[in-house]
Amino acid sequence: MTSRAVIVAAAGAMLMGASAPPVERVVTGDGVVAVTVNGVQGRLRIDPGAPGLPLLTPEFAERAGLKGGGLLSFGVNYRVGPQSVSGRTQVARISFGRTPAKQRLAWTARPYASGVDAVAGPAGLDEPVVRFMLRTPQAGERTATLPMAKMGGLFASWFGSYAEITVGGAPMLVRFDPHHARTVANASAATRLAAAFGGRLEGLAGEQEIAFGIERPVRGMVLARPVPIGPLSLGALAVRTADGGSVASIPDAAAARVPAADPDEVVVTARGKKHDPRRDQLTLGADQLDRCSSIVFDKPARQIRLSCLA
Repeated sequence: MTSRAVIVAAAGAMLMGASAPPVERVVTGDGVVAVTVNGVQGRLRIDPGAPGLPLLTPEFAERAGLKGGGLLSFGVNYRVGPQSVSGRTQVARISFGRTPAKQRLAWTARPYASGVDAVAGPAGLDEPVVRFMLRTPQAGERTATLPMAKMGGLFASWFGSYAEITVGGAPMLVRFDPHHARTVANASAATRLAAAFGGRLEGLAGEQEIAFGIERPVRGMVLARPVPIGPLSLGALAVRTADGGSVASIPDAAAARVPAADPDEVVVTARGKKHDPRRDQLTLGADQLDRCSSIVFDKPARQIRLSCLA
């Protein structure tokens, strides 16, 4: 087999009518598998950090004959900082390691990731358990369970799959992205982390690709006390200085003034609007996830299990 993802099915009938264990999809390597949409072949990456709604490149959608017309087709919009990426959705027949079935798909004006025709996150897969094998398990690893954040509403399966931690008495979303090198938080999440764990900005400003090929301004932040995230201990990260709030309250190691936003970005703040901690997001990159052998998304149990070297 050339596919890098396999489906591990439940064993035969269980004694005394006991329920079978959940069906599990195991994702290995780079997560890229063969996919067909309306019988047209492509390459899809199963990505722990991607939205659940499968996202196609515009070229693949065109080859598959997706038009986006009719009453059941409507638009979607993704935001990366001040930039928007628009798309359309349509129900089509898709298969990637399973029997072809109808599912709602989207295609966006910009590809979510380079080098593949489509991406899909755990929430969009049929299997109730999705196990990402990042590397071979090593002696000394510890497995910890984090609660899976509840993404409510009619379109819950379209969103990403996040863990939830508590920072400063309020929930914070944690996303898993082994395809980007550096752990990063938006400005409001970084402000809370800095207050709770003694954070200071340091180093020069730079840019980091977030998604859809869009880069955003970042700076480094070091923490006096590491953030415990399951078996991981986060002591440093990058901060998206212009996205999701202001970093003006975070001390600067060099005592230099940090702009609260890009010169080209217009930020409108509503008076009296209460901060929603659900907008605060921390994304673990390969600098942390390289210490882990697996990430397991157990959707029925609403748990995410990390097996990592502490």
